[in-house]
Amino acid sequence: MHGIARLSASFPTDPMNPLLVFLGAGIGGVLRHSVNMTAVRFGSSFPWGTLTINIVGSIAMGLVTGWFALRGGSMQARLFIATGILGGFTTFSTFSLEAFSLIERGETVAALGYIMASLIIGIGGLALGLLLMRQIL
Repeated sequence: MHGIARLSASFPTDPMNPLLVFLGAGIGGVLRHSVNMTAVRFGSSFPWGTLTINIVGSIAMGLVTGWFALRGGSMQARLFIATGILGGFTTFSTFSLEAFSLIERGETVAALGYIMASLIIGIGGLALGLLLMRQIL
């Protein structure tokens, strides 16, 4: 199995795994909030905080998964750092990893479909949810 694709192999079922993800996600969420609050201080209407989070999170995911793929590491460390901290910081980093993994495996059409579906259906789903709430409330 090639580099990054190895990281998506089945995870052992250790009862501590959900706790590690939970704790990491809390840390990532606090980091995300801190970046957003820092960006708000600049007073721009452009979502600089989210853009920064998505870029930094994607770079961090590349570094972390690259490290684990090349140097190894425990499944618990992967779950705590990649799934927990980075997942709590930004799910965009996971999206980036999955899209790149498809490209790396030569599944370019699937990667493009995944990227387009995520963007179009994701934004469409948000619009639908807002529309429904506006009708209800």
